[in-house]
This record gives sequence, structure tokens and C-alpha cells, in this order.
Amino acid sequence: MRGPALLLTVVLSLLCCPTWAQQPISARDELNLGVQAYRQARYETAIEHFKNATSLEPHLAVAHLYLATAFAQQYIPGAETAENVQMGEQAIQEYKRVLDLDPNSPSASNAVKGIASLYFNMKKFEDSKQYHKLAIERDPDDADEHYALGVIDWALAYKVRIARTAELHLEMSSPLINQPACTDVRRANEDNVEEGIAELTKALKLRPDYDDAMAYMNLLYRERADIHCGDAAAYAADLKKADEWVDRTMATKKAKADRARSGEEREPH
Repeated sequence: MRGPALLLTVVLSLLCCPTWAQQPISARDELNLGVQAYRQARYETAIEHFKNATSLEPHLAVAHLYLATAFAQQYIPGAETAENVQMGEQAIQEYKRVLDLDPNSPSASNAVKGIASLYFNMKKFEDSKQYHKLAIERDPDDADEHYALGVIDWALAYKVRIARTAELHLEMSSPLINQPACTDVRRANEDNVEEGIAELTKALKLRPDYDDAMAYMNLLYRERADIHCGDAAAYAADLKKADEWVDRTMATKKAKADRARSGEEREPH
């Protein structure tokens, strides 16, 4: 009976001390597991693995970047629940951790853009604007960042104008140029409108067929028209420019659609 008894003793010892069966998991292992879960849209599982990675190696910037990205994926723009807001704030916190750990890396550039996007979706436009400008400092030739600034400038100007229009009990489409409130609106909006037009001009210089940028040029020229207080000629001129941007937008979209259709027709069946 010595043989079976000895075997039982060995098995029990291995179960108690399974050093050969369970190697300590590393931060890189946790990252890989998190990436696999993320690709399978199992975001909560991915978050847990990325959290584990940051616990194992707190100074590993890429682990914080992945964790931030997973949090951001779970954030729902426009939903004001405490849980959703917390998800967005956790994403921003992790992105900022990346900036602290490795400020000059590609990961940091992604973090800056991630923060800018989250703040925009949270309607924290001034904060979003700050980080889009940081992104442009890192890459002045990023057309999307110039476009994003133009969109924010329009959103800020539109918000001011619509609020004042409501206070005056006017129709949304009613011009303010002959209203006493026009001066106040111009004071609040002029810098944003001019900056927005300048940023969209840069975006279009970098990407001449950027039809979304053209569409917002139309909107910004309409905002500028409305702050030409008492100047009917300038008002009309900016509305004319706005209409021209509408035409350019439609023509560009049509040209893109035609090219796409032509490419599909050339593909072998």
C-alpha cells in the first residue's frame, strides 16, 4: 500500500502548493485579456482586466489609456444618470493619468483627443475647446481637430443667440440685427464666430473636400450675419456667403457619391 499512499501525498502537496500550475499573472497578461474582451464587446470584463493591469503596474501609461477607452465606450452621450456621468468622469480621470505619466507619447495624444471628445459629449464646451487646442498644438495639420473647434464655436454662439431670442419672445429664425439686444449678443459671440470660421478655413485647406466643415461654415456665417447690428448690407452679404456654402456642401457630397458609385461599378462581380 506504500505506492498509492505516496501518490496521494504528492497530489495533496501539489494541490496545496500549485507553483507549477498557477504562474503569477502580469500586467501585460491582464492587458491582453482586456483587449480580447474589448474586441468581443464585453466592456465590463475589459474594464476589470485593465483595472487589474493598472494595479499591477500603476505607472504603465498604456494600461490607463486602455482603461479610459473602455470607460469611454460605456459612456452614453446625453444620458444624465449618475452612473453614466461617473463613467464619463472615470474615463477622463484615466486619460489625464496618461498625460501625467507619459505626456510626450502617442498615447498622450490619444488621451488629449479622448478628453476633448468626452467633454464635448458632456456639453462642457469650454473644457472641450481647451483640449482640442492642445491636440492642435501637438498636430497642427489635423483637419478633424480644427473642424471640432469650429463646431464648438458654433455651438457656443448658437446657445447665446437662441437664449436671447427666447427672452425676447421672438421666432427662432427672427434676425436680431435691429434689436437692442444685438449688441450684447455680438459682444458674447463675435470672438467665437470669427475663431470658428478661421478654424474651419484651416480644416478645408488641409482637406478641401471636407463637406462637414463646409456645412458648419454655412451655420457660422449665419451666426455672423445676426451680429451685424443695424447693418442690413453686411447681414445680407453674410447670408449670401452662407447660401454659397450650402451649395458647395451639396456639390461636394454629390461628387463623393458619384465617385463612390463609379468605384462600385468598376469592381468585378
